[in-house]
Amino acid sequence: MKLTVIYENHAGFKRNLLGAHGFSTLVEHGGIKVLVDTGTDGEVLLRNMEALEIRPEEIDYLFITHGHYDHTGGLKAFLEARGKRIKVIAHPGIFRRRIALKPHRRKIGIPFTREELEELGAEFILSEKPFEFAPGFISSGEIERRTWDRAVGYLEENGELLRDPVIDDIALIVDLGDSIAVITGCGHSGVLNIAWHAEDVLGKPVKALIGGLHLSGASKELLDDVVEKIDAEKLYAGHCTGIDSYAYLKARLGDRIEHLHVGKTVEL
Repeated sequence: MKLTVIYENHAGFKRNLLGAHGFSTLVEHGGIKVLVDTGTDGEVLLRNMEALEIRPEEIDYLFITHGHYDHTGGLKAFLEARGKRIKVIAHPGIFRRRIALKPHRRKIGIPFTREELEELGAEFILSEKPFEFAPGFISSGEIERRTWDRAVGYLEENGELLRDPVIDDIALIVDLGDSIAVITGCGHSGVLNIAWHAEDVLGKPVKALIGGLHLSGASKELLDDVVEKIDAEKLYAGHCTGIDSYAYLKARLGDRIEHLHVGKTVEL
């Protein structure tokens, strides 16, 4: 398996690449290419794809980890650049109306309607349950919250605001044979819950957990819980992990954790 980071908060030290708030990565395995999320800005996504010599028309599947703008904002531009149909794997709840109240009231859901994306070629395959959508590629389905999660924001329903459990927060599981890789967009389900769930789905240990861990601003107690209980052999953390939280985890985990940036590749 090869993973290439296309969209991340940090550009690292690679030339001609842009860092911006959001997340997107290309996962290649067994001759299949899956694009996980599309970042916030389509222009940044496509520019980084071009610089990394990744062509939209060569992608086999799109995988959307959850329905927040910083993971779906590049959807329209990607579909327009691709110019042909593509299957999009996600949870049925991705199009719910989402609101944040801090630092001010604003919409944080997918900035496009399902209809306009379908007109551009998106073929949505939406499931709450785990399923293999291509050889070696499994959608986690809904993730049981056995311990703390990192859900944020509100759902707007019938003029009322309800706490958003971000139940559509799913992960991509890649079967490596004796182990698995798990790619998460933001980790709203909680990094421990995600790793445990993935292990249960395939009955194999996690070789690497990759993506945003949503630990920015997390307490020392919560970070210590990650250090003490995470089973993954290796963590590759970025996006919403938070610089301070990453530094704390690095001090505790050492070589077991690395930071993500645009252009970084991970081969397993």
